[in-house]
Formats: sequence, C-alpha cells, structure tokens
Amino acid sequence: MSIVILIASIIAGIAIVLLLKPTRQIVQLLLAFSGAYLLSMTVLHLMPEVFTEHNHQIGLFVLLGILIQTILEFFSKGAEHGHVHGHDNGVPTLLMISLCIHALIEGLPLGQATNTLLLWSIVIHKVPIAIVLFSFLRASHLKNSQVYVLMLIFALMSPLGFLLSSNAWLHAYHQQISAVVIGVFLHIATAILFENSQNHQFNFRKFIVVLIGFALAFLGTQLGH
Repeated sequence: MSIVILIASIIAGIAIVLLLKPTRQIVQLLLAFSGAYLLSMTVLHLMPEVFTEHNHQIGLFVLLGILIQTILEFFSKGAEHGHVHGHDNGVPTLLMISLCIHALIEGLPLGQATNTLLLWSIVIHKVPIAIVLFSFLRASHLKNSQVYVLMLIFALMSPLGFLLSSNAWLHAYHQQISAVVIGVFLHIATAILFENSQNHQFNFRKFIVVLIGFALAFLGTQLGH
C-alpha cells in the first residue's frame, strides 16, 4: 500500500498540472504548506523517535543528511524546494540524478516506520515537487514520451528505497538512516520556509499556509500516538 501511495503522489502532481494549470503563486503556497508540514513532522515526531535511545552520536548523521542534501542541490539547483531554472534542450541528467537520489533516500526509513506519519509527510512533500518537475520537463522541449518516462523513474525511486529498507544490513542501521533523512528534511523545509520573500516583504498568505501546515502536522502527531 505504501508503494501505491508514493506513486500516486507523483500522479497527483501531474494531474494538477494537466487539469488545474496552477499559477506560480499557487505552487509556491503548496510548497510553503509542504515545507511547514515536513518541518513540523520532523521536529515533533521523527527527531524524538530517533533520539529516544539518547545516542549523542546520532546527531552526526543529522548533519550528514544536511551535507548530502547540500551536495544534491548543487546539481538540482534547488528543485527539491521549487527552484528549477532554465529550459535547456535535452534530458536534464544531473537534475534527474539528484532528485532520484533524494527520493531514494526518503524511502529508506519507510519499511521500518512504526506508523504512517512519515509516509504522509513524504507524500505531502512530493506532490508540489512533482508539479514543479513535470512543469519544467514539459517546458524543456522534450518529447511527451520522454517526459513521462522521466516522471515514472522519479516516481519509482521512493518505492525502491522502501523495498531496499527490508535489507537486513539497512535494518540494522535504521536509526542512523532515519537521522540522515531528518537532516535532509530539515535542509529542504527550512529552505522553503525561510528563503527571502520577494522584495523582503511579509507574505500574509504564505504565513497562513505555514500555520495551517504546522497545525495539521501537530494534529497528526497527536492522533498518531
């Protein structure tokens, strides 16, 4: 079921582009909501779970996750939080590799997750990213068949991570892997929420969307216990 839900999140992003044709402002609000929800779920649920055993060295893996995401964004140019620039001809190889590695890492803790909170956090994050990626690929002068193949590859990465998580070796390092994912999530969520607004102006709509994301994540953690 988790695999189906993960793939469905990408299909939902594609459908939103094709059917609703959201404006850039709407996409930015969706990203803000997903960033707020992801940050809240990371702080309220994932971090307490990982630090339960009071392993002080686990913080090093959180920092490792931040470093990994920093390197990935050097190649993706920030696509994980909605910043895709340029419409070059041909397949954006480095962008796809970076996003696929990111999606694979996201899926690694899912097989050992004790509830569905992590799954839905990833889904809420992936929908606006799928919108951004699909819109970018369509504007990159690629054939429709190429666009959909690339989206399919991207859609399969998190399910692949989920399947790999059943490996005995990875299972033994579940806490460390989860800490790396926390670092990745912290990097992405803070980039979405705290990047400078246009002309450094207070964005009231974004602020409200962020509050809604925080509130829903808090409710989710309460209901999940």
